[in-house]
Amino acid sequence: MSFAKPEQPAKRDRPPIRDPESPRRVTLLELFFDLVYVVALALVSRGMVVDLNWERALQSLIILMALWWTWAITTLVTDMYDPERPEIKMLIIAVMFGALLMTTAIPDAFTSRGMVFAATYVAIHLGRGLFLMPTVRGHRQTQRRAARIFIWFAVSAVPWIIGGLVAVRAREALWALALAIDYIGFRLAYPVPGLGAVPDAQRNVAAEHLSERYQQFFIIALGDAILTIGTMFSMYHSEKENIGAFTVAFVSTLLLWRIYVHKSGELLPRAISSSKQPSRFLNTAPYTHLLMVAGVVTTAAGFDLVLHQPAGGRMPPAWAAVILGGPALFLVGRALFEYEVFSRVSLSRPGGLLALLTVVAPVALFLPPLFASLGATLVLAGVAVADYLRSRGRPPEDPSPPH
Repeated sequence: MSFAKPEQPAKRDRPPIRDPESPRRVTLLELFFDLVYVVALALVSRGMVVDLNWERALQSLIILMALWWTWAITTLVTDMYDPERPEIKMLIIAVMFGALLMTTAIPDAFTSRGMVFAATYVAIHLGRGLFLMPTVRGHRQTQRRAARIFIWFAVSAVPWIIGGLVAVRAREALWALALAIDYIGFRLAYPVPGLGAVPDAQRNVAAEHLSERYQQFFIIALGDAILTIGTMFSMYHSEKENIGAFTVAFVSTLLLWRIYVHKSGELLPRAISSSKQPSRFLNTAPYTHLLMVAGVVTTAAGFDLVLHQPAGGRMPPAWAAVILGGPALFLVGRALFEYEVFSRVSLSRPGGLLALLTVVAPVALFLPPLFASLGATLVLAGVAVADYLRSRGRPPEDPSPPH
């Protein structure tokens, strides 16, 4: 007597959870999703220099952190769930629609369109949970994970929505509180009374997919700088000044790319896969890359000041903070990123930061913006040269992430 082999459930009948053995390459839909952030980052950097002051910088940071969190959490969803399944594709498209709607509200997020920005952010995160919890029914641990995340976003939704209704100062405080809840909840693995935190076993990541996604977003941030450079000619500067500013901005962008990829950016996939605790990268990578992306976006805003804005004589302190603060933020994030991969920080990172703060900044206040930007470029060049000299003639260094 022969027995028929039990039929495997059709793929469409299974929850859309990633097969551990399946390829983890980035899909074309994920790349399409990223296009929203090309526009969003450009609006953030342009908005930062409109009536530039410290409050405007704070508002730009809040908006950037909100945009980054929609991207980072969506990236984790596509790492944990199968992005080739129709239901996950629809989820990505829905988030893309919401992120684009948020993007349209960026210029007026702290004036007339605050509720649009806040309500869309909340709808993205709560809607994702409401969609995933029934979709993964039958997988109790996965469903509980989605429930924990939903509860934390439900808590942060309160200050988000209230913030969209109140005056500017109160809105800044409430939205900063909401972001603190979102970011801290992730770092703590979303603990909920009665459910506990998300277990480490459910926080493992795929080295190939996650590292590629973070690298791609960093390139998108550099695209913001390139966009600024490409539209740089202005009536306020002579042709000679335009060409000089163009060259400095392009070299700075090239150096930001070079410092990122050498060697931590190149070795990130190996570092994740060789780590005894891959979930460590899940805990830290969103924060280190946020710092680097914020540095690039701020640097792009500095390019806008140098290339587009008229300025004679001494430079306003707020301008110096943007022009030099962008590279400084990037170097801080890059130092933390290097520690993630190699468990150490090269002296060139704090050395470059020290040079920006103690050498370039005091002098920059007495010079036109172009010379401040040139000083920052020379510091970045020094960091890149130090990286090259350290690795020249030596065998490739193996990643050694912290234990």
